[in-house]
Amino acid sequence: MAGNTFGTLFRITTWGESHGPGVGVVIDGCPAGIALDETDIQKELNRRRPGQSDITTPRKEEDKAEILSGVFSGKTTGAPISIMVKNLDVDSSKYEELKNTPRPGHADLTYELKYGLRDWRGGGRSSARETIGRVAGGAVAKKLLLLQGIEVLGHVVELGGIRAKPVSIEDIRENTEKNPVRCADMEAAVEMQAMIHAVRSEGDSVGGIVEIIGTGVPAGVGEPVFDKLSAELARGLMSIGAVKGVEFGAGFKCAQMKGSQMNDPIALRDDKIRALSNNAGGMLGGISNGEPIICRIAVKPTPSISKEQRTVDMSNMKDTRIKITGRHDPSIPPRIVPVAEAMVALVLVDQMMRGGFINPVIGEK
Repeated sequence: MAGNTFGTLFRITTWGESHGPGVGVVIDGCPAGIALDETDIQKELNRRRPGQSDITTPRKEEDKAEILSGVFSGKTTGAPISIMVKNLDVDSSKYEELKNTPRPGHADLTYELKYGLRDWRGGGRSSARETIGRVAGGAVAKKLLLLQGIEVLGHVVELGGIRAKPVSIEDIRENTEKNPVRCADMEAAVEMQAMIHAVRSEGDSVGGIVEIIGTGVPAGVGEPVFDKLSAELARGLMSIGAVKGVEFGAGFKCAQMKGSQMNDPIALRDDKIRALSNNAGGMLGGISNGEPIICRIAVKPTPSISKEQRTVDMSNMKDTRIKITGRHDPSIPPRIVPVAEAMVALVLVDQMMRGGFINPVIGEK
């Protein structure tokens, strides 16, 4: 199986299956000398782990990070960093009855058609537990970015049709982790929670939109033509299983705008060339312009629902119907926030190394 590695100079390879012994990541290309221990990783994994509230899956996992290599005396050595998380609260019984009936909206069918064999326990490799490795790798990337004065922040801006009002960066910092839906608009967050409870009681699920912002990114990050910063961000974000669309800045709204509305005016501010608005999302020609990087992802509803759905029984090749039971999130956006932040952080570090903004050998002394 190819396609498990992401990045050029700063690379991650994720491994493991949902109901196997564990999952994890190998990070290759991290500079030496970066202060790092399990608490740095755990902080991010705790934001992603299941069982956080009554709007997430009740699966109880500590998701405790273990650093196996690449760190000595509390600092990175420059060698590959291997991080493992053990799977503890595993219950495959609900999946055994579905092993011959691919679940609509899941990767069951395509994995079966491509490989002829798949780990049907909890989705195996295609499970959202694969994102633990991304979040762990992203935690290391975030440490590197903080050394450069760069912060990556995510928040839910829409869920089940409920739209949050515009908020400031400070609102995102202060409010996002104060509610289980990770919405910086506290009033909208209450409505979103009620929506999730209502949909879950119907045996259904809802999707939403998550915004990710990179602040402090200097101008000049990104390569022209095929390796644009925007292209790499889109690739990284679209590689998350539940993401069905990506936009930057004004995004798809630009299709209804005039050039005079879309173009960001340029002016001198404190002897610096600045854009006076940010419809471009912090990038022009695929290269950062010094304004905040603004990305949004469309996240589909959780495909595991208890409503009856049509499928095929592959053991006898006949049409059939299934109802999915077990432990599932009724809405993905709240838990995808740290995953999306991780992918943006990974792209930024990789592109900054390629552009010479970050020393790929020695991080700090």
